[in-house]
Amino acid sequence: MRIVVDLNRCQAFAQCVFMAPEVFALHGEEALLYQPRVDDMHRDDVLRAAAACPVQAILVDRLDTSRETSGDDR
Repeated sequence: MRIVVDLNRCQAFAQCVFMAPEVFALHGEEALLYQPRVDDMHRDDVLRAAAACPVQAILVDRLDTSRETSGDDR
């Protein structure tokens, strides 16, 4: 699963940090840090975090991990 955060839109309300602390973290008061790729085991937490973002700055793209790991581009 791939995560993209629009850091220009993010206002550091930190709802994502509360919903998925294993993926999102605040550094200081305003700098959001996050893992751009996470395993499916964090899927529900990441989706809840994206839904909880008051400015909708989080985009979640579920990748086909079978194609990604096999290197098959067909």
